[in-house]
Amino acid sequence: MRVSREQAAENREKILSTATRLFREKGFDGIGIADLMKEAGLTHGGFYGHFSSKEDLMAQACERAVDDLLAENRIRFEKYEGTLYQRFIANYLSSEHRDNPGSGCLMAALGADAARQSPIIKRAFTQSANRLLAALMKILPTRSEAAKREQALATLATLVGAQVIARALDDPELSQEVLRVVRKKLN
Repeated sequence: MRVSREQAAENREKILSTATRLFREKGFDGIGIADLMKEAGLTHGGFYGHFSSKEDLMAQACERAVDDLLAENRIRFEKYEGTLYQRFIANYLSSEHRDNPGSGCLMAALGADAARQSPIIKRAFTQSANRLLAALMKILPTRSEAAKREQALATLATLVGAQVIARALDDPELSQEVLRVVRKKLN
């Protein structure tokens, strides 16, 4: 039975959105194609009609994760007070972000994983990092582009490190303390 273009587009979207979430939750190597397709509610055989390989899907999932984060940040910012930069920091270092890696930052969820991947994945990850840096630079109060880039790099590295550490700790109070202290230092 032939699938309509609309249904094919919906199926592709299901695969990509499911993969984007699952890769951030389980890592690139933590989920196989069969389980991913099952989670998306589709058959394993249909995967290659949408993506040339798992690596192709991984690269596209990097881009989608940043799209999602940037779009969701606009909505989540409303919860916080202060400048856009302060609200970005508050949102990034929230317990909600810590507790939901599947919908959170690609860098914090997959940074160590990406370092062990192919050049194609590293390139996609780098492009995603550059997009996050550009978005962060737009909301920094610093005037010069060079200073903005420096501050954005330092801020992103600090945020990602704090989130990775907070997620790895089995002591909820220490985990929350990491988020709180780093937030205070960045503001």
